[in-house]
Amino acid sequence: MPNYDQLTERAQPCVLVVDDMPQSLHFVTAALEEAGMTVLIARDGFAALDLLKKVVPNIIIMDGLMPGLDGFEVTRRLRADPTFTHVPVIFMTGLTETEHVVQGLKAGGVDYIRKPVDVNELVARVRVHLHNARTGQAVTQALDFGHRPTIGVDNQGILLWHTPQSAVVLTSAFPGWVINQPLPEPLRSVIINLLEQHSLTMRQTIEVAGGVIECVLMGTMDDSINAVSLLLKRPGDEERLLETRLGLTVREAQVLLWISKGKSNRDVSIILNISPRTVNKHLEQIFVKLGIENRTSAAAIAMATMNK
Repeated sequence: MPNYDQLTERAQPCVLVVDDMPQSLHFVTAALEEAGMTVLIARDGFAALDLLKKVVPNIIIMDGLMPGLDGFEVTRRLRADPTFTHVPVIFMTGLTETEHVVQGLKAGGVDYIRKPVDVNELVARVRVHLHNARTGQAVTQALDFGHRPTIGVDNQGILLWHTPQSAVVLTSAFPGWVINQPLPEPLRSVIINLLEQHSLTMRQTIEVAGGVIECVLMGTMDDSINAVSLLLKRPGDEERLLETRLGLTVREAQVLLWISKGKSNRDVSIILNISPRTVNKHLEQIFVKLGIENRTSAAAIAMATMNK
């Protein structure tokens, strides 16, 4: 789903304002438009969710209490969807009790503005959160473009940020895990151990439902945040990858996988329940398709393909 900026020629940020009070909508919209922003409006929570199926704004200003579906629940739903994790939500409401502020922040809001709103303060806060969101999104997109689902954790394994691809890995491997919750305890323990043992190993694995997650320590950033990639591997994934990327048959991909793991022709024949002669014939076809002449080169190509 594209950002609104990608749907138009305009460079100004897009703000979604969700409020059931027409007077408040008019007041806030006028202030934001005067500040050079494009404003979309929704008059209740359900209308906001319908609009968000079509467009991803740069920031959302959300009323807390609305009939039907309140802003707190809308925000919780957005935080559970990887598409919107990078979109900051500012709560704007007449609720003044501390418990309501806490409720908004727990739901996933980044800020809380009380009504009546000072327009100068509103615009200033929107600009600050837009800048922070764009900076953070640029970092996560750069990491994701490297095709490595990555998370940032401190030395205690506390999750500080995650890329969209890593969110997909976590929700797939740990059913019930919700975005922006702490890491599942088994995974956090493995990561802490990885950080403690980084001088000896840069990767550790953990078994999950239907496969394993390989945790690879990518390095420590300037702010002492540890970047860890999460590679979800399920049975058959590697064979399918070799088959698709190298143009091999299913059996050729299986043979090449085991060759890349250092197995001899005889070992492969036992594992796949085929004769050593058949293994050799498959290897000959693999050499032709890859334009190489020996098993060492074949193994190297297989490893490079699987680690892309």
